[in-house]
Amino acid sequence: MTSLLAFVITVSDRSASGERADRGGPLAVSLLEESGIERVASEIVPDGADSVEQALRRALATGARLIVTTGGTGVGPRDQTPEGTQRVVTRPLPGIAEELRRVGLADTPLSVLSRGIAGVADPEGALIVNLPGSPRAVSSGIPVIVSVATHVVDQVKGGDHS
Repeated sequence: MTSLLAFVITVSDRSASGERADRGGPLAVSLLEESGIERVASEIVPDGADSVEQALRRALATGARLIVTTGGTGVGPRDQTPEGTQRVVTRPLPGIAEELRRVGLADTPLSVLSRGIAGVADPEGALIVNLPGSPRAVSSGIPVIVSVATHVVDQVKGGDHS
């Protein structure tokens, strides 16, 4: 998995403005690196579908094949990460988002309120996954993502189903 380039996008008005320190994004970067991914970039953007879409497209342009967003998946008026992601994902993978909500239930019943999605962006063949912004959600979600990321990226390149 070491050759995979990953990108973490924190979606938060307060973190983007410097009002609040980003805790979820750096944790995601650290956990991805600990899993063996050697190249992980990151960015902080404000809430909103347009800013999320633009950040995802920038990440794809860097060659990232695993993109994880943190934040903006709730029901607040500016929580539009799934909407921005839908503009980029060409093949949804609902099972990943379902599993993220399921494992999150061990920490909080509020995990069912996450509207995060996951899917593949073609033609790049990148896996994009939305996580809530809380450190708990990041801690429980990154292992799920890491467990399937290499397989997904290999599959979209025509790899075997082994």
